[in-house]
Amino acid sequence: LVPYLRELRVLAMNQEGYIGGETLKRYDDPEQFMVISTWQSIEDWQNWFGNPERTEIQDRIDNLLGRKTEYEIYQYK
Repeated sequence: LVPYLRELRVLAMNQEGYIGGETLKRYDDPEQFMVISTWQSIEDWQNWFGNPERTEIQDRIDNLLGRKTEYEIYQYK
């Protein structure tokens, strides 16, 4: 999983509007990860989400995990 996450990070770094990100591993369940990425706008995120290269890597991740990745969008207030 981790190599795929790194691959996604490298792609994201070259995507317009990408500010930064971090990958967290759950302390009490090292099989669970959370990836947080920060974007300049929701439109930049949506462009990234629709990126075919990202989708292909995400499909490999989902196949590895045996389930679809969950996404949630938050904004600063």
